Amino acid sequence: MNENNVLKFERRKPQQDDKNKPQAPPPKKGLIWIAVLVVVALVWAYYQFIAPQSV
Repeated sequence: MNENNVLKFERRKPQQDDKNKPQAPPPKKGLIWIAVLVVVALVWAYYQFIAPQSV
């Protein structure tokens, strides 16, 4: 059998990620909002349960 007449199917090599391409930023905005809500909840709990009633 002649080697020239045979079709060869080869897998594509995976493309390397471009180092110059900017990566997606981490979800900082969501984490900031969660932190703000936690702080508000802690302040509310402090004044509701821990702080003296005269404050």
